[in-house]
Amino acid sequence: MTVGVVIIGRNEGVRLIRCLSSVTGQADIVVYVDSGSSDGSQAAAKELGADVISLDMDLPFTAARARNEGFTHLATKDEAIEYVQFIDGDCALNSDWVALAKKYLDEHPRVAVACGRRRERHPTASIYNRLIDQEWDTPVGEAMACGGDAMMRVTAFQDVSGFNPELIAGEEPELCVRMRADGWTICRLDAEMTLHDAAISKLSQWWKRNRRAGHAYGEGVAMHGRPPEKHCVRETRSALIWGVGIPVTALLGSLLSTWALGLLLAWPAQVIRLGIRDGDFSRAFFLTLGKLPEAQGILGYYFDRWRGKRVSLIEYK
Repeated sequence: MTVGVVIIGRNEGVRLIRCLSSVTGQADIVVYVDSGSSDGSQAAAKELGADVISLDMDLPFTAARARNEGFTHLATKDEAIEYVQFIDGDCALNSDWVALAKKYLDEHPRVAVACGRRRERHPTASIYNRLIDQEWDTPVGEAMACGGDAMMRVTAFQDVSGFNPELIAGEEPELCVRMRADGWTICRLDAEMTLHDAAISKLSQWWKRNRRAGHAYGEGVAMHGRPPEKHCVRETRSALIWGVGIPVTALLGSLLSTWALGLLLAWPAQVIRLGIRDGDFSRAFFLTLGKLPEAQGILGYYFDRWRGKRVSLIEYK
């Protein structure tokens, strides 16, 4: 089969069991990389036949670092592995996905990454789960980037030295930037790939997730924001305009004239515009509101960079 699977996780509980069970029979080797779990995840993974790697707790945890270490173990154990399926421990793999993605990569030698449709397991459990399920629904065909679940060609992954282990978010798009610069392409297939269990039920969780996205945008611009890539430039500009520019201008302007507060009407106007465009006013509301935590994450990234401080993980679960 020449396919290996790398699963990463921490304290995923029953979700990890579900993930491990879903990959059974779909790969030659399964590697589980654990980031300091205290719920018996390592023992459960061993019982289900996975090779288990425990990350050194003296070094900062990142998903990128975990995936790299899992890949290194995989490649060292079996040099015949051609493809690696990365999957997060809170996801379950579709039973047809590995065979389909492998066939596609076999037939398209310049494609480095094949990804499919990731869906939320419980999209109606909360408005936040529904928003995430909609977020996963990206266009089919050649893509700029993939997410954490994807099958990658081993040679392409090695050509660019894998993920940047220091990134706490946005490591997959950043990897894809380097792959595309190296002449590879990224493709999203019209196929079911994974079920994801976001388990977001609180506004505070949703806020942190968007703040993490903002951090990724800011760091993405710092690394690859120059032309021709302009990585994350549009997302960063949008977040700063809506999350900082409009409210700050309105508040400062109000010191001269209360009419300046009228600028804040741009927010409900944006909600109405997006709601009419997409036919979903609740989504329009949260897309607009999300600019605030995104801007917080961007400003936080640059502030910490100015202080020379390494940022720890921004976790929402």
